[in-house]
Amino acid sequence: MIGRSRTCPLLSVQPVRGLVDEKFQFVVTNLPPNQKVTLHSLHQSDDKDFWEAFGHYVSDEHGSVTGFKHESLGGTYEGTEPMGLLWSMRPIPGSRHGLRLRKRDIFRPMEVCISVYSGHLSQGFSQQTPLATSVTERWYVAPGVKRFNIREKEIRGTLFLSILTLIHIPRGGLVEYRSALLASHGFASMALEYLAPEDMRLEDTDASYFEKAYQILKNHPMVKKDHLAVLGLCLGSVIALSMVSYSKVIKPQCCVCISGSHLMPVDKSLSELFEEMKNHADKLYVNENNQVIHRNLILSLPCQSAKVDVGRIKCPLLLVNGDDDQTIPAVESAEDMAMMMEKAGNRHLLEILTYPDAGHLIEPPYSPHFRATNFKLQWTKERIVMLWGGQTKPHAYAQEDAWKKILAFLWQHLSAPVT
Repeated sequence: MIGRSRTCPLLSVQPVRGLVDEKFQFVVTNLPPNQKVTLHSLHQSDDKDFWEAFGHYVSDEHGSVTGFKHESLGGTYEGTEPMGLLWSMRPIPGSRHGLRLRKRDIFRPMEVCISVYSGHLSQGFSQQTPLATSVTERWYVAPGVKRFNIREKEIRGTLFLSILTLIHIPRGGLVEYRSALLASHGFASMALEYLAPEDMRLEDTDASYFEKAYQILKNHPMVKKDHLAVLGLCLGSVIALSMVSYSKVIKPQCCVCISGSHLMPVDKSLSELFEEMKNHADKLYVNENNQVIHRNLILSLPCQSAKVDVGRIKCPLLLVNGDDDQTIPAVESAEDMAMMMEKAGNRHLLEILTYPDAGHLIEPPYSPHFRATNFKLQWTKERIVMLWGGQTKPHAYAQEDAWKKILAFLWQHLSAPVT
């Protein structure tokens, strides 16, 4: 007798290897028609914590589920959202509280195990046997990108070499993943460490520190010295605005500020700025979930009367903000900056992107959304739970859209002839 052979479900995820800002597609085949299945993603972070996301699907009449075609009916995300398996990731049940997923070793990929399970599951994945599994690698560094440590004139940072050039001022510490990804798109990028490198006092981190870093980058033989930009996030944006407004050394072709403000001018050392914030710590608000809302403190600082004079800026400036930012009053700051620049006659240089229901941490595309995480206040050394804000799906949209527009903005102004 010849019986009908039984076929096993197949799961394909493409590409198997790609950059973190590149979309992937998944297809499940050889399922019975109208079968309920769960697509599940699992990732172990560099901190050894496990993160997961999952969506509930029903196979079509052909016994297939296709990420770009079929809707998730439930889970950590809903709708036709194949990248929901990344941006809706959360720590698995039983994990430490207040976690944030950040890539520390950019030369190792983010490995994501994607599995398909029978039925609509919401827990207990490790106790179930998947119908099929595939692993995809997500990279921050493209082939050919070179990494160099910067240890020169007390400057601490990392240089990723490519074609065009920018200096990246992250939130604090030496954070490399965004710079590495920028380099993977053709920009030589320096990630600058500035919150008290190990052999330097915070009191010494002032305008001259950033000017020296800019000069190091500008004078590098592999860098186009007349095609430089500055990009900052949070405190890095505060610093970037101060530098491009006042510095006689830092003269970039353009500047990008993500979730920043002009209400905290960095005209002296960072330690003095932190001391001012420490003196107004009573303005911090703690909500019913014991999460700290930081934005009110910034609005209360008396240095508002000495806010950064953005009317002095002479290069194109892109502001990227979420309107649910609970850390920095970025939207209010952008509105005030627009009025200041209108009065000064340089409003034409300003472009503002404001995303509804997005929070403070606008990361590269498909990064998980963190509404609140553990955080150490630099000016008190106190460990708190910081409320960053945002709602998961609109925040994910903001990250994807903003990244495309940031890259386009940089290419526009760094590849144009210098006049």
